[in-house]
Amino acid sequence: MRINKEIRALKVRLIGKDGDQIGVVELTQAMAQADQDGLDLVEISPNAKPPVCKIIDYGKYRYQITKKERESKKAQHQAKLKEIKVKPNIDDHDLQVKIKHAREFIEKGNKVRVTCMFRGRERARPELGRRVTDRIVEELGDVAQIESPPKHMGRNLSLVLAPVGRKK
Repeated sequence: MRINKEIRALKVRLIGKDGDQIGVVELTQAMAQADQDGLDLVEISPNAKPPVCKIIDYGKYRYQITKKERESKKAQHQAKLKEIKVKPNIDDHDLQVKIKHAREFIEKGNKVRVTCMFRGRERARPELGRRVTDRIVEELGDVAQIESPPKHMGRNLSLVLAPVGRKK
């Protein structure tokens, strides 16, 4: 963004300090008008033919732009990855509690990694862990979808659930 003497065009479309269109004028005339008002000449749209310049207080203008950027960042929600750990022989009520927590995470817009941990002899029966993870996916089917399918990694079976409406 160019201001005052940095503007290179010979003629500019000038917008006054009140926001009214003055028209296409020479750069020297626009600079004189800005000096007379005690403000800056700011090039708003450099790609237009002729470039659009506005008479404003540049410091105030920069402040308003940074303020808008901060407000737009506040509106964004960063999706975090939460984790729920279960074991293949988990009790029914304990599983319901884990599902309830996962549902809360997903409704807040976070992703959930479900990890089923196998210990000792449990490693010989991976289908039990698959059954537990399938039940979790089924229970959360109304609010979540599978983002990455179940994978065995060492002693763990894990999958990631994302809120419905998110793109894969």
